[in-house]
Amino acid sequence: MLTYFSKKNVNSNIQFGAQNISNTSLSFGAATGSISASMVKTSGAEYVILGHSESRSSGDSLLIIKNKILHADKTKLKIIFCMGETLSQKKRSQSLAVLKKQIIGSVTKKINFNNIIFAYEPVWSIGTGLVPSPEYLEKTFLFLNSYLKNNFKIKSPKILYGGSVNPANIKGLRSIKACSGYLVGGASLKAKNFIEIIKNYYN
Repeated sequence: MLTYFSKKNVNSNIQFGAQNISNTSLSFGAATGSISASMVKTSGAEYVILGHSESRSSGDSLLIIKNKILHADKTKLKIIFCMGETLSQKKRSQSLAVLKKQIIGSVTKKINFNNIIFAYEPVWSIGTGLVPSPEYLEKTFLFLNSYLKNNFKIKSPKILYGGSVNPANIKGLRSIKACSGYLVGGASLKAKNFIEIIKNYYN
């Protein structure tokens, strides 16, 4: 499917990505059911999402995510690295510590940081309709921006927000400092909703 759409849109500004890759370093070979980084790249995709909470809950450890990031980087895929805390971690005031642990455990200084985009997705907000307060997001994004600059020497970190983004709340989310954009989930499944998000952002 990726190959079909990438070929159909070869002369457009639309770029495609995959939602995951396998943990195997094999470009091709006996890895039944797995899709390697090189397979995604040769399909015409430019991006891959790694570290999503659903993948983590299905067994992706920090080490597995680190290996996937290394494979993606090696094949020159642009990485969207997801991170976020659960509701119980938030209630115990562990949010920033959890984000730091996820970054340290999965992101190595060996990769090309021009090809990585960080995405803050609080697990308790994904698909629930719950959106963190502006103060909470401001604190989180400033922390991430400072941490990535100081510890990974990234001059201008790209950090997205994801978690129940919709046409009604996009104007409020627009005010978050250090936020580079949005990783839209369920609201992107209907073209009308996605278009409304874009319109409301600029109006």
